[in-house]
Amino acid sequence: MRHAIAIRQVSKIYGLGITEVRALQDVTLRIAHGDFVAIMGSSGSGKSTLMNILGCLDLPTSGRYLIDGVDIRDMDEDDLADLRNRKIGFVFQSFNLVARATALANVELPLAYAGVDRHTRRRRAQQALAAVGMAKRSHHPPT
Repeated sequence: MRHAIAIRQVSKIYGLGITEVRALQDVTLRIAHGDFVAIMGSSGSGKSTLMNILGCLDLPTSGRYLIDGVDIRDMDEDDLADLRNRKIGFVFQSFNLVARATALANVELPLAYAGVDRHTRRRRAQQALAAVGMAKRSHHPPT
């Protein structure tokens, strides 16, 4: 079975002058399509580093990361941006929402970047808000 996400022996080392910080060491993880996964651990255990790698915001120092069987190391910046747009969803702790836009407009934004037509993205955004119980607040700003 090919997994949606497969990381094999992934490590991430940050250099701080003569000091090395091993944020991740030999992490292996497989996630199938449709799986829900929680990344949990104590402060400093590498959760954010792992999420940045999984979100294609950073590259591992060593190991392999495959999305739908394709190694991200074989992708250029444009391909990675397209991959993030089409296959990766991220909810940041600080939300990164457009403060002056409505909840509906914020949900529509990535679909607009993906080139989805206005009618389709509006319908999909409304469905997404309804799915999380926010349909009645679709025209409210994020604050």
